[in-house]
Amino acid sequence: MPEMPATRVDHVGIAVESIADAEPLLFALGCEKAYEEHSDRGFTWATYVLGEASRLELIAPDPDTESFLTAFLAESGPGLHHVTLEVADMDAAVAALESEGVTVVDRAEFDGWAEAFVSPKNPTGALFQLMEYHDDYADGRDAGGHLFVGDEPLGG
Repeated sequence: MPEMPATRVDHVGIAVESIADAEPLLFALGCEKAYEEHSDRGFTWATYVLGEASRLELIAPDPDTESFLTAFLAESGPGLHHVTLEVADMDAAVAALESEGVTVVDRAEFDGWAEAFVSPKNPTGALFQLMEYHDDYADGRDAGGHLFVGDEPLGG
């Protein structure tokens, strides 16, 4: 059976109606905002660093766009959306999970990273995002050294 490659928690994603309204709580908890990015898929995400190796992400829908996040918030309200696990090798991670009978869905490639998801229809009830950073992920991003947990990707 294939073995799971090096894996670690990259961040916990929290769905909110508004990043501006939600982030004061993260600041009060001691978080530092690393960066904010807009997706052409109808949402914005902002990443926050807490301590040396903990990261949280707020994700909010664009006000005038329907997306998976709009539906999620309508059904569930604000709260935990996903746990992102950084994997050193996406192909190996998917093969290892599938060999254990875990269904991996929505695999996609983007500029800088690859992702796939383990549906929340699993015994934990949590949506897991698998993410593998590509070598060019940091290109064009300035996050003050907070782009990766521990400042380096697992594969780096």
